[in-house]
Amino acid sequence: MKIALPDASGRLSDHVLTGRPLPETRLPADAARVVYSAAHVVADPFTANDPSGPATVDWAQTMAFRHHLHGLGLGIAEAMDTAQRGMGLDWAGALELIRRTRAELPDALVANGVGTDHLDPAGARSLDDVKRAYMEQLDAVQALDARVILMASRALARVATGPQDYIRLYGELLSAADHPVILHWLGEMFDPALAGYWGAAGFDDALDTVIEIIEANASRVDGIKISLLDKDKEIALRRRLPEGVRMYTGDDFNYPELIEGDAQGFSHALLGIFDPLAPAAAHAVDLLGRGDAAGFRAVLDPTVPLARLIFRAPTQYYKTGVVFLAWLNGFQSHFTMLNGAQAMRPLPYFTEIFRLADSCGLLRDPDMAVARMKRLLALYGVA
Repeated sequence: MKIALPDASGRLSDHVLTGRPLPETRLPADAARVVYSAAHVVADPFTANDPSGPATVDWAQTMAFRHHLHGLGLGIAEAMDTAQRGMGLDWAGALELIRRTRAELPDALVANGVGTDHLDPAGARSLDDVKRAYMEQLDAVQALDARVILMASRALARVATGPQDYIRLYGELLSAADHPVILHWLGEMFDPALAGYWGAAGFDDALDTVIEIIEANASRVDGIKISLLDKDKEIALRRRLPEGVRMYTGDDFNYPELIEGDAQGFSHALLGIFDPLAPAAAHAVDLLGRGDAAGFRAVLDPTVPLARLIFRAPTQYYKTGVVFLAWLNGFQSHFTMLNGAQAMRPLPYFTEIFRLADSCGLLRDPDMAVARMKRLLALYGVA
């Protein structure tokens, strides 16, 4: 099977599909690593709302994808930035998403994003304003007996005057948690408004603050996800974590070696790239649990070029690549996104995703993928 794909100058050349779709392996409950997929949402293409207006979600297709992830034995990181949180999905939509996932998948491993995104950062005047916003979301999610990921806050980044403000506020939030939570250290490459988070300009100072918060509240911290796209920084944090506190890799560039680990430890996973790579993630971690580290790497290493492309700068638009692959693979009937985000990447980005996804077995129905790719090319005027 082949398809004519254009290069950056518009010149067409045949791409012959060579990949064999990966098997859909269900990860066992006692898997070698805890694996969360940060899941996307499916927009309703028939909404009358403008892209800049309130989010309108296609709930049936959105929830069907979560059933797919659960069927692979993966955990779900719900209402996170992969779901366009703060970039199309507002707090009201996020809470409805959390409610639906809790109701439809009560036995699934799910952790849910809690933040302050309903508070305009420009309207935040004090730490108390930020705390009230966090507590509103925390109370709403805990009322569902749902587990929590404590997301970074743009409002906190704006009003905090130094590390002590973070130490105080996170301590108060963690003491209000009903169950151990996952902290989230999100880098400014994902959200420029988070520059200087933890009250520090440099990594080492920020690391000291994070460790102080965790050590003071270790019984209330399940783990921490770090999304800095820098494996050495993740390893530095991992080696300083108190015993019993998990490291969840958020490094969408270096996840195979971080999950495999080294003689001093390993990372679990909470990754946006494990939305489109879900079959590869489940299959690889299953192999790792069977003692086949080489097989684990043989499955995941070939996916890294695809992940690096999807998450290339400007990184916050990686959701476009995630949803594009969901559409190619038949998990949704259209390639339309909240906030019109399908337009945030150029055509060569999509053609290269297609090539790379084929090469690592991530086009689960090649005939469908080719037909849909041809439809996209036609929209761009490719005959």
